[in-house]
Amino acid sequence: QVQLVESGGGLVQPGGSLRLSCTASGSIFSPNFMGWYRQAPGKQREFVARMHSGGSTYYADSAEGRFTISRDNAKNTVYLQMNSLKPEDTAVYYCNLQQLSSGGTNRMGYWGQGTQVTVSS
Repeated sequence: QVQLVESGGGLVQPGGSLRLSCTASGSIFSPNFMGWYRQAPGKQREFVARMHSGGSTYYADSAEGRFTISRDNAKNTVYLQMNSLKPEDTAVYYCNLQQLSSGGTNRMGYWGQGTQVTVSS
């Protein structure tokens, strides 16, 4: 009952910027986390950033200082502004939603389909 759709990926040169967007629909409850993970070829999926519906933000060391996460709760949308991109940022970026079940007893996670980010000169 939850769907996540990402957009904004593409090809960019080192040092460039991209802005990713993800919109959630369906049975969305508060409080929740929305955030971003990425998976590079041959690598495990790794955490990038997440933001609580109450406003708290969390970043991976690789992202902090270069990436900024934000969200519009009214639109159920989360953004990732990526600046100073490096070739090692190349990956498929996945949107993630974490929330409690309708009964408030279980933590549920949902994933988007992913959007490709390629940083190359």
